[in-house]
Amino acid sequence: MTDEEVLSEFRASEALLEGHFMLSSGRHSGHYLQCARVLMNPERAGRLAMALAQKLPRELRGEIDVVVSPAMGGLIIGHEMGRALGKDAIFLERPDGEFHLRRGFRLEPGAKVLMVEDVVTTGLSSREAIEAVKREGGEVVAEVSLVDRSAGEADLGVPYYALVEINFPTFANGEVPEGLARIPVTKPGSRAK
Repeated sequence: MTDEEVLSEFRASEALLEGHFMLSSGRHSGHYLQCARVLMNPERAGRLAMALAQKLPRELRGEIDVVVSPAMGGLIIGHEMGRALGKDAIFLERPDGEFHLRRGFRLEPGAKVLMVEDVVTTGLSSREAIEAVKREGGEVVAEVSLVDRSAGEADLGVPYYALVEINFPTFANGEVPEGLARIPVTKPGSRAK
């Protein structure tokens, strides 16, 4: 699947939003990718997951024991990646601000994990999720995401593969351009508090 085909899927599902958004990373942006919308159609979600699975080197695909994704954003694409790879897919939650496995999910000691996210911007959520997998006894062998917003800058400490790179500018607090600052802020991500 080409970058343009991926973006076409986002446009078709009205998942590419414009406005003033506070990202989960704490940075501001004039654009937001609402992956829940692009993934709400099971056929589309399956196509995207199959394309993402093909980004992984064949030998790496063979190492994976289980797919883990952080809720909420990674939940659907994580499940679809599990389907694409023929592996179980479980998810992490952060009921108290820190990721944990719940709902009876567990990892076998030394389990080789593929971490799956919807979007990576700074990599903060990914690093937190990877650390949680380590605490649970697993080893993250790679991470994949639908979208890399980091401009290739996110250091996750593991090999990282994205279906598409989209580099909309993001801004720290105090660096938000005046025009963007005039638009009311929306916090659409999983840390919307």
